[in-house]
Amino acid sequence: MHHVTAPELAAWLADPARPRPLLLDVRENWEFETCKIEGSTQIAMNTIPARIEELDEEAEIVCICHHGARSMQVAAFLERNGFRNITNLTGGIHAWAVQVDGSMPKY
Repeated sequence: MHHVTAPELAAWLADPARPRPLLLDVRENWEFETCKIEGSTQIAMNTIPARIEELDEEAEIVCICHHGARSMQVAAFLERNGFRNITNLTGGIHAWAVQVDGSMPKY
């Protein structure tokens, strides 16, 4: 598993030379509705095992949650299930709101 900070992810997403990763937001529906990184796909953490077939094992996936703990658990689960290109957003959506997008709601 790789780790990326919010500013590093922002630079990655802004770089047209780098393929865009799948931004996998594992927070609950109400959290995702409160704030999200544009273009994210939401699959709540507790539904990942049942929905794992929806994910491409070869894709670059960045896991996102509120502070980075749930997404790290999902990232580890995905790696145990054969996914190779998994990155966790350190500090989660809160770090994004503080370090990248100050207009994003915090909770």
